[in-house]
Amino acid sequence: MLANKMRSAVGAKAAARQSRSAVVVCKAQKMQFGQVAAAVAASALMAGSANALTYNQLQGLTYLQTKGSGIANTCPVLESGTTNLKDLKAGDYKLDKFCMEPTSFTVKAESSFKGNEEEFVSTKLMTRLTYTLDAINGDFKVGNNGEVEMKEIDGMDYAAVTVQLPGGERVPFLFSIKQLDAKGTVDSFSGDFVVPSYRGSSFLDPKGRGGSTGYDNAVALPGRSDAEEFMKENIKTTKALKGSAVFAVAKVDPVTGEIAGVFESIQPSDTDLGAKTPKDIKITGLWYGQLTQ
Repeated sequence: MLANKMRSAVGAKAAARQSRSAVVVCKAQKMQFGQVAAAVAASALMAGSANALTYNQLQGLTYLQTKGSGIANTCPVLESGTTNLKDLKAGDYKLDKFCMEPTSFTVKAESSFKGNEEEFVSTKLMTRLTYTLDAINGDFKVGNNGEVEMKEIDGMDYAAVTVQLPGGERVPFLFSIKQLDAKGTVDSFSGDFVVPSYRGSSFLDPKGRGGSTGYDNAVALPGRSDAEEFMKENIKTTKALKGSAVFAVAKVDPVTGEIAGVFESIQPSDTDLGAKTPKDIKITGLWYGQLTQ
């Protein structure tokens, strides 16, 4: 009976986490794919809310308390610490337990109004709660003048996600932060990262064509196998693409080394092994990490 009560309480907390984006007050300016045109400014990050869990609280949960609750898809938040980012001393740090929790996915698509330019539109998430990036490590350097350099090294740094546009079109992509190389100030830093191919070279399309195996062309059309209109479908590519992200630091705890804030990234969607033009995906959310020297 006690276990049921505990699971019910945890489940209620997990449901409340759906509205965590309200905890962060974020002001973002327009970004262009491939480069950061403006930084994200975080004005507040109140981690003491009842619908947020700290790192120690997450570590104290059992498997049964976590199972099916959605908590495993969330990042820790800070209850202690300060918003005075100057308290983060200069030095070379190891970034550990870096976590990125998306709270919004939008896709650049045609405007619903005739004559208007493309715009980022809201989407419906089709993926289960398995899209948060976690256990990422890297190098984090803070200069005496407040400059910051961050390089991602390894971890669970990509996740497959599918969203659905208002018209019903589904857009798959790899939410990624691989090989991030970001620079900036303590307030905000930005950089580019690698977006791997959504599918591998051994994947076969409905006509049996693949990058490293399968047919070279559509066997039903042998006379037109080399036609230019079929080149993108016949010649598969798993070339990695580039994305850009900007991070704003909202809070830091010099005692525990914890640091947290908000992020915004723009990256390409799946290209169907080179057959389709990728769409721009804008992802916003929360991030968390631990710094050690």
